[in-house]
Amino acid sequence: MSDLNVGVVGLGWVAGAHIDTFRAVNGANVTAICSRREHNPDDLEGQYGIPLKPYTNYDQFIADPDIDIIDICTPHPFHPDQAVSAAEAGKHLIIEKPISIDYENAKRIQSAVSLNGVSVCVCFECRYSKHFTLIRSLVDEGLLGDLHYAEVDYYHGIGPWYGQYDWNVKKDFGGSSLLTAGCHALDAMLFFMDGKVEEVTSYHTKSRSQHFDPYEYKTTSVTILKFEGSERIAKVTSCVDCLQPYYFHIHLVGSAGSLLDNRIYSEKLRGMNKDKWSTLETSLIDSGDVSDHPYEPQFQAFIDSIETGEPMPLTDFNTAFETHRVVFAADLSAQENRPVNLSELE
Repeated sequence: MSDLNVGVVGLGWVAGAHIDTFRAVNGANVTAICSRREHNPDDLEGQYGIPLKPYTNYDQFIADPDIDIIDICTPHPFHPDQAVSAAEAGKHLIIEKPISIDYENAKRIQSAVSLNGVSVCVCFECRYSKHFTLIRSLVDEGLLGDLHYAEVDYYHGIGPWYGQYDWNVKKDFGGSSLLTAGCHALDAMLFFMDGKVEEVTSYHTKSRSQHFDPYEYKTTSVTILKFEGSERIAKVTSCVDCLQPYYFHIHLVGSAGSLLDNRIYSEKLRGMNKDKWSTLETSLIDSGDVSDHPYEPQFQAFIDSIETGEPMPLTDFNTAFETHRVVFAADLSAQENRPVNLSELE
């Protein structure tokens, strides 16, 4: 089978990380880009080290028969129209999170993907990190027992020192604290805690620091989640207005032990001291820099799934859609100051 050709739309920071990643992925090559700005092919090859065919017209871009996959790296509000058009053109999709900043457009993408039978990878790439792989392994091996509580929190100050700040502050671009960034934490929590969320209650607030004054939405949210058919609960904080180092906090509590970030206590491991945490050596998710994100194993899994005709593992569209549905329920709860049952978003 010949290599799949990838076309990247949007040519910012994230797109650069995607293009660089695909150089290490077997079975696929980035061969084209689409940008609002005109680009000289020689300049593109000099910058990215590979020949790239430039487009400025998106319709012409997705009509190119030599492109098999459209990789959407544009700002958030452009994702739905671009994803729907690409799916209708029969292209497989890679979509940066969030897939949409509103539920109706997320459902539009869902319908287009289903009707056209294309494969989709949504960039909740943290599921492919060594840290998350280790945690999921601990859960699967029963070292924590039955989980009944989880805290997964995202702290990342997205101020004027950060690349996406200028557009991220706008409500119709960033959407919410969860949509613009904290959805990684909510998705991680769902990855660790099996089952469906039944109800959410969320509150939001905003820093008084002048760095975050331009934000048109509340930049910190706290969401309490209850799972179907059980008394299991969880908490997710999304804070993009903090003045501190990046921190992805994970605390899982089960019937046989607990995990705190990369530390563990388990009754299943004989000889442990329950007054002290034991450290698990792994590579933590400790940076918001996209160059540090585990795109390579995720993209390789996506390409392999297309070649074998198997579903995309971990970050397929249906899994990512459920994460978004919980995010939209949480934002609705914060907006209307009431609990929201997930049955309200069908």
